[in-house]
Amino acid sequence: MSRSETHKTVLVAGAANLILAFTKLIAGVLAGSSAMLAEGAHSVADTLNQGFLFASLRRSARPPDRRHPFGYGNERYFWSLLAAFGIFVAGAGFSIFEGILTIVGHGGEGTHVWLAYAVLALGAVLEGTSLVRAFTQARRETRDNGRDLVDHVRRTPDVTFKAALFEDTAAMIGLAIATAGLTLREITGSAFWDGLASVLIGLLLVVVAFALGRDSMGLLIGQAADPAAQREIHAEIAGAPGVTGVDELLTMHFGPEELLVAAKVHFSDEISADEAEDVAGAIDRRLRERVPIVRHVFLDPTQRPARDSTPADAPQEVAAEMCGDGGVGVIKDSPG
Repeated sequence: MSRSETHKTVLVAGAANLILAFTKLIAGVLAGSSAMLAEGAHSVADTLNQGFLFASLRRSARPPDRRHPFGYGNERYFWSLLAAFGIFVAGAGFSIFEGILTIVGHGGEGTHVWLAYAVLALGAVLEGTSLVRAFTQARRETRDNGRDLVDHVRRTPDVTFKAALFEDTAAMIGLAIATAGLTLREITGSAFWDGLASVLIGLLLVVVAFALGRDSMGLLIGQAADPAAQREIHAEIAGAPGVTGVDELLTMHFGPEELLVAAKVHFSDEISADEAEDVAGAIDRRLRERVPIVRHVFLDPTQRPARDSTPADAPQEVAAEMCGDGGVGVIKDSPG
């Protein structure tokens, strides 16, 4: 996945929401429509969230340092979690509250309904452009990884891109709901439909906030690579010359574009410790070629059950050595 592509997607979505936030709120007040006000709150929340997501892209790109040796990639998940909270509070909370007020008879009145329809049409154009941009990025990434669109969106660790896609999709659905509510209000003369549309928009935003918050939380606390990537990594390590088995494989994302790999590996009894280091370096290079997001590889040599006369409980000392520029960790036995 491309950081620059996600950057462009966030900027397009942010520009569209900034324009619509003002126009929807003005149209909502003049038309006396709670559904339009809900859409205005939706766009305000989305604009703030795009700011969060933009900040996440900038801050997560910082290089590793002494306090954060694995970099700042996980900041993208923190800011995405804030974005989900913003959608829930600023968007969903206001929309549901405004809709309930209208349903119980406290809605406003307005005469500039034509303005509301004009803003809804503008919103369809701008939000549609942003949505096309997000889907274009998704299509491009599915061509690279061979997944179908739904599977890619579900499994991608790039929650910044996912947030932009979800928000744009919810925005298009929200526009349709607002149009239906406003039209039914004009046909029936009852503000109930306008209020109901506002509540439905709020519930839609609750679903989006929950989905983004759940994904961000899972990645923030440490999520493994997807099963296909784990199988590929396991096969690469197990198939390396001098490796006779992989006892355990652990992976964890440090941002969408960084993956840590740690494995307990059985090396052949016929190779020396120095040869094991060479094998580990070769595994690191091949993993980076096959799974480009791999950044750190740590291999822990383990022993199969003893097959000679050496007592199983013989004392051993272990020393950790780092080899190569890619962060390949090899733990080997040292002479007793």
